[in-house]
Amino acid sequence: MKALDEFESRLGGWVIRWRGPVIAASLVLAVAATWGTLFLEFSADHRVYFSKNNPELLAYETMEDTYGKSDNVFFTIVPEDRDATSARALEATAWLTGQSWQIPFASRVDSITNYQHTTALGDDILVRELVDETSIGDADERSRIRATALGEPRLAGRLLALDGGVSGINVNLQMPGEDQMREGAHVTEYARGLMDRFRERFPGIDVRLTGLVTFNQTFMEVSVGDLKTLVPASFAAMTLMLVLLTRGFLGTFAIMVVVTLSVMTAVGLGGWVGLPMSSPAAIAPIVVLTVAIANCVHIFSTLVHCLQGAASRTAADRGGGPLIPRTRTGNPGHDAIIESIRVNLQPVFLSGLTTAFGFLSLNLSEVPPFRQLGTFVAFGVGAAFVYSVTLLPALLSLLPIRARESRLGHDTLMAMLGEFVVRRRRALLWGAGLVVAGLVASIPRNELNDVFLHYFDERVEFRRAADFTIENLTGLYTMEYSLQSAGPGAISDPAYLADVDAFAEWYKEQSETVHVSAITDIFRQLNMSMNGDDPAEYRLPANRELAAQYLLLYEMSLPYGLDLNNEIDVDKSATRMRVAMQTLSSNEIIALDRRAKHWLGENAPNIVRPESSGTTLMFAHLGRRNIIAMLVGTTLALVGISFALIFALRSWRLGLTSLVPNLIPGALGFGIWGLTVGEVGVSLSMVTAMTLGIVVDDSVHFLSRYQRARREIGYRSPDAVRVAFRTVGRALLTTSLVLVAGFIVVSLSSFELNAGMGKLTALVIALALVADFLLLPPLLMWFDAGIDTDRTLPSFRRRRRRRDAPPPITTLRRPGQD
Repeated sequence: MKALDEFESRLGGWVIRWRGPVIAASLVLAVAATWGTLFLEFSADHRVYFSKNNPELLAYETMEDTYGKSDNVFFTIVPEDRDATSARALEATAWLTGQSWQIPFASRVDSITNYQHTTALGDDILVRELVDETSIGDADERSRIRATALGEPRLAGRLLALDGGVSGINVNLQMPGEDQMREGAHVTEYARGLMDRFRERFPGIDVRLTGLVTFNQTFMEVSVGDLKTLVPASFAAMTLMLVLLTRGFLGTFAIMVVVTLSVMTAVGLGGWVGLPMSSPAAIAPIVVLTVAIANCVHIFSTLVHCLQGAASRTAADRGGGPLIPRTRTGNPGHDAIIESIRVNLQPVFLSGLTTAFGFLSLNLSEVPPFRQLGTFVAFGVGAAFVYSVTLLPALLSLLPIRARESRLGHDTLMAMLGEFVVRRRRALLWGAGLVVAGLVASIPRNELNDVFLHYFDERVEFRRAADFTIENLTGLYTMEYSLQSAGPGAISDPAYLADVDAFAEWYKEQSETVHVSAITDIFRQLNMSMNGDDPAEYRLPANRELAAQYLLLYEMSLPYGLDLNNEIDVDKSATRMRVAMQTLSSNEIIALDRRAKHWLGENAPNIVRPESSGTTLMFAHLGRRNIIAMLVGTTLALVGISFALIFALRSWRLGLTSLVPNLIPGALGFGIWGLTVGEVGVSLSMVTAMTLGIVVDDSVHFLSRYQRARREIGYRSPDAVRVAFRTVGRALLTTSLVLVAGFIVVSLSSFELNAGMGKLTALVIALALVADFLLLPPLLMWFDAGIDTDRTLPSFRRRRRRRDAPPPITTLRRPGQD
């Protein structure tokens, strides 16, 4: 380890000597990396949240291959008088229905006005639109339209509210998929423009926009919005906090330069390697910002301590807290920089390494955007370490940084806290144990509960439109079932139709169901129409040949774009049934689907290989799969961090002891979350792995100072704890406050996945600071009780320690050093 000690001692001097080239090289590296931002692409497809081999995604794509894509936009028409069948409302609906065909990639438009209604015409059937625009002024005709629509199972509760107050228009889209972001943006922009024209043409009638394409586009817009608002807000908040906490503009300037370059490098490297930018990944710059600031604050804080030591050689006699530089160059500022790098190089590297471990473990997540977030941050952590030990000291050597005597007051408070912890260590250990036990017992109160429509808060227009549509028209949570018959053409088999009809009726009886659309509704209507519109004949055809003839006659009568290809497969061997539901949690959705499949297995022998799919079911399963994946990721991160700490600290005992205060904050955070919120979504399942690397930062710096006091000065454990509090306590407080502030800014995101993660992460980091101040020192003193020397790894040489150490002061001078 002599070579490492030599490197630590010389790096600062080398950087100061070659500061010009170092600054130039750093800028060149940052510019080269930032060039990669030109290759960044935003993703506007909900499929990016699923791995390519995700079972639910594969089932979803199979469903699309069979029946066509489910991409759509949905207009909700809201008359001021809440009468969707008034003359004015029907005129508006008919106009918007016709205009919707002009939406890019539109393949089908459904509304109450163009619904293909069948009536008897002698021995034949007449298929025509439900609404004749030339006769909507007739009150009797409007009454017929209203009665027919509310009595039609395929309209009532889907395209017309059960009370007749609101109606809907569904536009199916067949987008090529060559450039999903541009295609979705084009569709959404056109649809919004159509809404504006509608409002101008029909004042007094409002319109809301939802649908899968709008949902996807909202993901992208929220990502861009976070980049435009949260990142600048984070920079402003961090700068203000640094000025207040460091009481210096020059130091803050140097730190923010390093932080800015770290963020630019992280995002640029992500572009170079082809990482897409999505809503979760959009917070990567904020995370890098906070982590980079933590590194810089430790180096700058130590620099200030050293300047204080150089300014007052009698500080130790006053009980103050300066570090006294070991190197004498004739320039106190340069001496302080060299000493700061020597003292901080190892802990800064170690904290960066553990943070990278934590975020790289996100690559085991089932959600690709979170993998990309982890990689972005890992790039930023690496860049932050390089810049903080090279560029930062180079910049500081050019600035007239001076120590302020008033800073000693902060160290006095830390000294008082250290003294309190030393004297009350047993009470703190017992008290911490009780608190930990109580909060850990609350963890089971958390329930996995994702509501994907609530990924956006109520500030987002899509969320408001979705909530209104769900409350007033129909459910936007849908599940789709592909119901396979015995073979080609077998969907006309009465036994198969009876099973499908029974399944649809079973679903209608479930309390979660809002609307069910099945092919049997069409067969019932056709059978009634072919029997003179006799209501008694509203039932399924009696034999297969008759059902097949009815279906063929109906399909030949349908206009272009309104066929049944979205409900029946090509060889007529399977049909699709759609179920619209209330807004449910992921557990409720999975449970409902399991009940449905169990019913099919027990009661529908003529339906073979039923398959369920849909975006609702995909997102419901995602959280459960991600938790299992992140248990593995967290375990691997824990193992990697453990070995890194043991190796760097050269002590099995210290390395393993440090894990206790690093694991407990995550458990406490989820315990408090269970008491206050009780719901854990897909993003919160990764907080433990993510924060594990971050919270290690404080304990690494505390342990580094503690260990240096033990090894270099020979202090006993309580005295070494006092030294650690006085030398690094304020820096730990500063970095933790900065980290908490950074993630509080993340919690302001309108994207709930990011907001929830920001809240819980900020809570865990705050708890980690408490654990490092009140739990880690008592643990160290307990483990070190009666031990004169650390039990180091066999491959490392033990250092001799003085047993006659003087009363604790916060210098890190070796015994006998001037």
